[in-house]
Amino acid sequence: MDVLWKPDGQQPGRSVRSRGAGSCWRLNDVSMVSECFPGTVNVATRLSAMARKLPDAIAVVEARGHGPEGRQRYRQATFRELDEDSSRIAAGLRQMGVRPGTRLALLVRPGVDFISLVFALFKAGAVIVLIDPGMGRRNLIQCLSDAEPQGFVAIPAVQAVRAVLRRRFPSARFNVTVGRRWFWGGATLDELRRRPSAGFEPSPTKACDPAAIIFTTGSTGPPKGVLYAHGNFDAQVDEIRDFYGIRTGEIDLSCFPLFGLFNCAMGVTAVIPAMDPTRPAQADPATLIEAIRDWNVTQAFGSPAVWNRVGPYCREHGIKLATVRRVLSSGAPVAASVLQAMKDCIHPEGDMHTPYGATESLPVASIAASEVLGETAARTRGGAGVCVGRKFPQIQWKVVRIVDGPIRRIEEAEELPHEEIGELIVRGPVVTRCYLTRIESNALGKIPDGENVWHRMGDVGYLDRLDRFWFCGRLAHRVLTAEGPLYTIPCEAIFNQHPDIFRSALVGIGPVGRQRPVIVLEPHPGRMPAPGQAREKLLAEIRQLGQSHPLTSGIQDFLLHPAFPVDIRHNAKIFRENLAVWAARRLQA
Repeated sequence: MDVLWKPDGQQPGRSVRSRGAGSCWRLNDVSMVSECFPGTVNVATRLSAMARKLPDAIAVVEARGHGPEGRQRYRQATFRELDEDSSRIAAGLRQMGVRPGTRLALLVRPGVDFISLVFALFKAGAVIVLIDPGMGRRNLIQCLSDAEPQGFVAIPAVQAVRAVLRRRFPSARFNVTVGRRWFWGGATLDELRRRPSAGFEPSPTKACDPAAIIFTTGSTGPPKGVLYAHGNFDAQVDEIRDFYGIRTGEIDLSCFPLFGLFNCAMGVTAVIPAMDPTRPAQADPATLIEAIRDWNVTQAFGSPAVWNRVGPYCREHGIKLATVRRVLSSGAPVAASVLQAMKDCIHPEGDMHTPYGATESLPVASIAASEVLGETAARTRGGAGVCVGRKFPQIQWKVVRIVDGPIRRIEEAEELPHEEIGELIVRGPVVTRCYLTRIESNALGKIPDGENVWHRMGDVGYLDRLDRFWFCGRLAHRVLTAEGPLYTIPCEAIFNQHPDIFRSALVGIGPVGRQRPVIVLEPHPGRMPAPGQAREKLLAEIRQLGQSHPLTSGIQDFLLHPAFPVDIRHNAKIFRENLAVWAARRLQA
């Protein structure tokens, strides 16, 4: 069964004609994610269930800055308060004219209002457009324009930009200001909360109905808008809760705002710390530790950049986070040294987990720090890639032969045996079906399989005999030399072992098939040698490292770089395309 997202923003209806799973990629004419099972499927109903079960338990805690006495101040809401507040807001949106399928861009700072608004929009049946403001103003405006929002729920500064650039957003007529309204009109969040909401009932959404458009980081190309259905979010809650054994009543430090949504749906308190989630590498570890101790946090979720700050800080100051039993980190590989530092500072029986996935499919797999430190890290240092662990129960996966172009149906994908490097493809209830912007990417990123769809992760690697996936880099980043392909993660691991090197990047310059491999190296802060004898000594040691391993013995060119360009969201994904251009200029100079 195919479902169309009607261009008028009304309730999706059935397609008149049958379509294949890989067709129909227009913004207002979209084959949806999964079968429409009977009954309502909506994460917001989980909040209501928790409000009935735990009415007075704290659902969300928001850090509001330090008071005169020097202690952090907090705003908080119980599950009942959050459920009632989100219902009032949803009723107000409905009175404004918002209908199921209406696309509304949400640009609000993390906190109680953000969480309440997400649930309100789900209850109203709206489709939430979520974009990380950390991607930069130009990308942000372009993504918003591509998504064609029918309104903005946003802070005053965003509403001001929307009003000035109103020609970019001609359909934006349902606008709500979270804060003080200026000259642009529309409602305010406070006004919605004051409107009568008696008799409000949430929209009876189904698994296949559209729920959100979430944009990728754009680390290997322009950001793309990924269509999430209600069934995707519902499956994510179940998968994350069951895989990690998360129990009602736990307390989570949510350093990534959207994770607060999952917490509230699981009966877990979400503590949102005082930090800029778009700049995780700048998070103050002392502030995060303060929130952990103030609320006796049992679990913490954040990007690797956060734990790169917290782990070493705790080690340096002898700090123990005794209540924390579970640390989660996703978005990029986590260095073994950081895994060890975090394990050393949390509860002795606790562990750190690194779920693996992508915006289009999350979670896919996971591995614990204890397994990494006890086994896989040694193999990683030897060039085996990074083990991201075993798949989640409802995920199906295969490693298939690399194809630089579309795979039009699953029968064309050649599955590879264990230990052979190829591209990972995945299928399951958390896997999204299509992109709504940059729609040309659907042909490259999706593989039709009857009424189902496989997602091409764009990652290369292999499955071992224990059915664990070993990540060897991005498909787009492999270097195609005359002697064969080189993969980034295995090669870089050889050079990352040097004590002066923070990280390295393999890039290729020249024509594909005859590329010249170059290793670019970023020393640790304060260890960049001055030109002359010290620099030549470091480069000679690097060359010797390369010659000592068969993976890298053919690499002859090495360059030092002061600070790699990295993604804003995680501060960890290296923009190798930019480094390749830089390296080509340096070697040609």
